Amino acid sequence: MGSKPWLYPAPTYRNLETYWDTDEDAPGPRVAHTLTAVAATKSHGPRLILFGGATAIEGGAASSAPGIRLAGVTNSVHSYDVLTRKWTRMKPAGEPPSPRAAHAAAAVGTMVVFQGGIGPAGHSTDDLFVLDLSNDKFKWHRVLVHGQGPGPRYGHVMDLVAQRYLVTVSGNDGKRVLSDAWVLDTAQKPYVWRKLNPEGDRPSARMYATASARSDGMFLLCGGRDSLGAPLADAYGLLMHRNGQWEWTLAPGVSPSPRYEHAAVFVGARLHVTGGAVKGGRAVEGEAAIAVLDTAAGVWLDRNGLVTSSRTSKDHSQYDPALELMRRCRHAAAAIGVRIYVFGGLRGDMLLDDLLVAENSLFQSDSDSPMLTSERASPMGSPKLNATRVAPATSPTSDSALDISSGSTGSSMDKNSMEKLREASAAEAEAANAVWQAVQSASSVPAEETSVSDENSQATETASDGSDTEGDVRLHPRAVVVAKEAVGNLGGMVRQLSLDQFENESRRMVPMNNELSYPTKKFTRQKSPQGLHKKVTPANRRFFLDSYEVGELCYAAEQLFMHEPTVLQLKAPVKVFGDLHGQFGDLMRLFDEYGFPSTAGDITYIDYLFLGDYVDRGQHSLETITLLLALKIEYPENVHLIRGNHEAADINALFGFRLECIERMGENDGIWAWTRFNQLFNCLPLAALIEKKIICMHGGIGRSIHSVEQIEKLERPITMDARIHNIDGPFHVFIQSFLNRSDPTENDSVEGLRPNARGPGLVTFGPDRVTDFCKKNKLQLIIRAHECVMDGFERFAQGQLITLFSATNYCGTANNAGAILVVGRGLVVVPKLIHPLPPPLQSPETSPERVIEDTWMQELNIQRPPTPTRGRPQPDLDRSSLAYI
Repeated sequence: MGSKPWLYPAPTYRNLETYWDTDEDAPGPRVAHTLTAVAATKSHGPRLILFGGATAIEGGAASSAPGIRLAGVTNSVHSYDVLTRKWTRMKPAGEPPSPRAAHAAAAVGTMVVFQGGIGPAGHSTDDLFVLDLSNDKFKWHRVLVHGQGPGPRYGHVMDLVAQRYLVTVSGNDGKRVLSDAWVLDTAQKPYVWRKLNPEGDRPSARMYATASARSDGMFLLCGGRDSLGAPLADAYGLLMHRNGQWEWTLAPGVSPSPRYEHAAVFVGARLHVTGGAVKGGRAVEGEAAIAVLDTAAGVWLDRNGLVTSSRTSKDHSQYDPALELMRRCRHAAAAIGVRIYVFGGLRGDMLLDDLLVAENSLFQSDSDSPMLTSERASPMGSPKLNATRVAPATSPTSDSALDISSGSTGSSMDKNSMEKLREASAAEAEAANAVWQAVQSASSVPAEETSVSDENSQATETASDGSDTEGDVRLHPRAVVVAKEAVGNLGGMVRQLSLDQFENESRRMVPMNNELSYPTKKFTRQKSPQGLHKKVTPANRRFFLDSYEVGELCYAAEQLFMHEPTVLQLKAPVKVFGDLHGQFGDLMRLFDEYGFPSTAGDITYIDYLFLGDYVDRGQHSLETITLLLALKIEYPENVHLIRGNHEAADINALFGFRLECIERMGENDGIWAWTRFNQLFNCLPLAALIEKKIICMHGGIGRSIHSVEQIEKLERPITMDARIHNIDGPFHVFIQSFLNRSDPTENDSVEGLRPNARGPGLVTFGPDRVTDFCKKNKLQLIIRAHECVMDGFERFAQGQLITLFSATNYCGTANNAGAILVVGRGLVVVPKLIHPLPPPLQSPETSPERVIEDTWMQELNIQRPPTPTRGRPQPDLDRSSLAYI
C-alpha cells in the first residue's frame, strides 16, 4: 500500500497574504461561518465566498462567567478572488438571509445555497437562500420548496452530491441532536425535500460534524459530537445507487482523533480534515490537528504518513508552528483545484482572521503550483493588506491552470462548472485526479515525459447533471497515463499528456484546411522484449472452475443478456474497454489504476462497457471471460458486454481459446466448456448507445450498416446458420464481416469503401462514411475496438471515430499501449492509458513458466500471426492464409 503514489502524507498549512481596498472589504475575525468555493465566470476568476458567522465573543478569561458565548452574528458576504488575493465586501440585491451562525452552505455551479443556522432571534428558518454569482449583478433568491423539509436546525452539514442532489444531514433542532438525512433534487421542479431512509450502517445522531461530497458522488460525513457531548472519530459515506436507493457505509481506517467543530473538504479522493475540538472544548492538538482520509485507499494519514492508532495527546518534545497554526475550531475550509483554504475560527478565547493554504500533494512544489504565481502576486490598486502575512514574491499573472470554469443560472449546473470538471471516478479512482496535477510538477519526472503548457490543463473526467441540454461530445485535450517501472521511485507514476504529444495517435487524421500543427515534444516508450507477457497464474495452469461451474456461470449470464436489447441504451458516465484478448493481467492493471467494478471501487457511480474480443491470442482467456461474466451477474445494471468477432466458434477455434480450454480443463471438459461459452456468445448484445449520442461497437459500420435501427432489429441468439430478411447470405456473415470486422481506411484522405487486407469480402470505410452515418443517426461519436493501435486509442474522421484497444504489447510483439475511455456525465471523453510492463528482474529463458508459454500460445501466434498494428505495413503473406481470418 505504501508504494501507491497517491498515499501522500497530510500537507502543511501556511499563512497566505491577502489584500483589500477598504476596511469594509476586510472580512475580519470570524467563527461558525461558511467558506464556499465558486467556479469562475466570464467576468470573475474563481472565488471563495465567506458568509455569516459570529464576529465577537462574550465571556472568556476576562469574564467572571464560565465559558464563552458567540456574539456579533452577521449576514455579511465577502468574496476572495484567488487570482488577485483580494477580499471584497459584496452587497447583493434582493432579500438577504437573517444574520446566522452554525449554518450550512453548498455550491451549485456559480451559485451558493445556504440553509439553517442560529442567530440573535434563535433558530433560523429552514428556507433555502441562493446567492447568484453568475454575472456582475449579484442577487439573493429565496427558493420555494414544497412540502415538509428538514426544519430549523443548526450545527448540521450540507453539500451537493453527484452535481445534482442537495443533501443535508444531522444537526440540532433545539430539542435534540439529530441523525436524519434529507435530499433535494436541484434538477427537478417543483423543489421538494425528501427524507431518506438509507440502507446500511447508519451513523449515530450528531452535531458539529463535517461533510463533503466527493466529485464522483459520495457524501462523506466525518466526526461530530453525540447527544452526550462526546466527540466522534468515525466517518460514513452516503451513496446513491443507480436504482435510487441510498446507502450508508462505514469508512475504513483509524482516525487520528475524535473531533467536532472541525473543517473538512475533498480534493480528489482525499478528505482534508483540519482542527476541531475534543471533549471539554479542548482543541485537537499535535499531529492529529492535520489529517487526511484517503477514500481510495481506505486509510487515514497525518503529516508523518499512515495512521494506525488514535493520537489524542500532544507531543511536547518539539514545538511545531505549523501544528500550532491549525490548533483551532469552528473554522471553515474550501478547495479550488489542488489547494485547500482555511479561514478564521477560534483558538481558546481568541477569534481568528487568517487565511491558510495547503496543497493536496506533499510533492506539489511551490514554484510550480498552478495557482501559486497569482497568489504570490501583488495586485495593483490594493492599498490595504493583512501585514501579518508573508510578503509577496513575484509579479502578477493572469494565467492560472485551474480545473474550474463558468457555471449557469437556474437550478441546474453549467456543464463546465468546477464540480463537473472533477469526477468519478470514480471511486477510484478519483485519487488520480489529485495525482495527475501533483505529478506534473514533480522534479523526478523525466523531461520527455512531462506535459506541455496548455491552458485547458487538467485532464479530469467531467460530470454534469442530467439536465444539461447542450452536452456535445468532445475529447479531452489530455490523456491520463500510467507508466509502470519495475523498480524505483517512478513505479506506477500517473501523469497527463497533451494528445499532440503522442507519436502515433493522431497521424490517421489529416489537418482540416491544411492547418500545420506546431512541433511538440513526443512521448515515446522503451521497447519491450518480444514475447513479454505479464504472469498472473502459476506454472500449473489448471483452471480453477470445472465444467459444471462454467455451465452455471454461462446460464446465469445468458439469462441477463437475453433480457437486454441488441443495442444497449446507457447513461453516462461510462468506462469503455477495448480488446482484451485473454490478457488478464492488463485487465487487472486497468482496474488497479483506474478503479475496480465493486462497491469498494466505483461501480456505484460509473458503468463499465466492454467492446468484445475477450478471448484468443492471450494466455488467460478463461480468467478474462469468467471474471467479466461474474461481474455481469453481480452488477447486471452496471456492467455491459457486447460481442466481438472472436466471440464466435469458427474464429476462437483457430486462435487459441479452444486450445486453452482443452489444455487447462482436459479434453472432454474443455471441449464442453468451449462449446458452452460459444452458445453464450451467440446471445451477446451487438452495440451500445451512450446518451443517444455515442455509439459503441466492436468493428465498424462497413458496407451495409446505415442506421442504428438495422442493428436494433437483429434478433439473438445469433448462430452460425441463422439468416435474416434483406441480408445476402448467412446472418453471421453480416455480423462478422460488417459490424464486427470492418475497419477505417488508412487515414482521413482515403474516402469511400475499399478492400480490407484482412480477407475477401471485408471492407474499410472512409471518413465520409463516418460523417454520413453520424449525421443520419444524430450521433456525435463512434467508439470501436478491433484494431491494435500503438497508443491504445486513435482518432479518425476528424475525431468522429475513436479506435480503442486495451491489451498492451499485443501478442508479445506489438509494444503498444492499452487504453480505456472514460465518458463523463458532461460527455467529455478522457483517454486513460497503461503501457507494457518491462521485463522482470529475473526471467531466465529456461524457466518452467516460459517453457509453457513458448510451447503453446506463442507458437500459435507465430503460426497464425495477428493482424498488423494499425498504420504499420502489412506483412508479405498469402491473403488467403489464416493470418487474415
